[in-house]
Amino acid sequence: MDRDETANRLHQLVLLHGRERAREMVPERQRPFVDIAAEVMADESQRIGISYTGFCLTSLPHKRLSDDQTWEKKGHQVTLWVEPGRMKSRGKIVTYGVPYGARARMILLYLQTQAVRTGSREVALGRSMRDWMERMGLSIGGETARGLREQAARISACTLKFFWENEAQEGWARGAIVTSGLRFKVPEGDQGSLWEERVVLDETFWKALRDHPVPLLEAAIRQLRDRSMSLDIYVWLAWRCHQLSKPTPISWPAIHAQFGAGFKAIKHFKPSFLEALGAAAAAYPEARLSVSDAGVTLYPAQPPIARLTAVG
Repeated sequence: MDRDETANRLHQLVLLHGRERAREMVPERQRPFVDIAAEVMADESQRIGISYTGFCLTSLPHKRLSDDQTWEKKGHQVTLWVEPGRMKSRGKIVTYGVPYGARARMILLYLQTQAVRTGSREVALGRSMRDWMERMGLSIGGETARGLREQAARISACTLKFFWENEAQEGWARGAIVTSGLRFKVPEGDQGSLWEERVVLDETFWKALRDHPVPLLEAAIRQLRDRSMSLDIYVWLAWRCHQLSKPTPISWPAIHAQFGAGFKAIKHFKPSFLEALGAAAAAYPEARLSVSDAGVTLYPAQPPIARLTAVG
């Protein structure tokens, strides 16, 4: 199977025939990918999102872990280690597990994007974050608000460390993502604010982010907002593909090691990965890749967005 051919064909069909006709021309399982491709290709704002390089090569868990469980994830020349933390809530000490899932990723993407946009580790929340979440298609209320509140608490409490395997970059000592803020208020009707006024990123994390930002297309993030594995694959492709000078094969064991948390066997992992890869490739029209029995081959490609200018 050649996933590169499939993804490129979807983009060509949308360009030549339009979204609705393209949907009629593909198998039913590919129609969501047509929708993703059409939305990304129609984006005119070219707003930028930002991720730290380390999160392009490793990732948080997709599903909830036990509250006392430490998370370790290996990627290409880097390992992410996240520990749960404790905070005081209503006079009691509460243990918060490691952040997980698509909601945690969306919060982190906002924090990283705003910090790079403003050039400051102090990130405004309030209306700014609400506007961004709404622009991402996340209605701030009900189950979404509860999910965001939980993941924000986990992000605030956890500590993390990146271990780099090359000499060009160094991991940092036990640190956090944020040093203050990121606590939710309880909204009172439509007038209440879901967020505190600001959050301050950990100084070491902020320095690493400032030195190694990866630009993403905000329209793609919106389309993948509910797909945690697709978000991980998208930011991975955004970093890897434009750095390549030649086709680069990546074996299934290596792909499983990076993206296959929760799947013991590669044969059980591959269908979920290919589904997530289809969505990520649809959101990244410039990407070039192919899939075989041996693994995935990445080809040199333009980044999702060329410059770090229109962030915000």
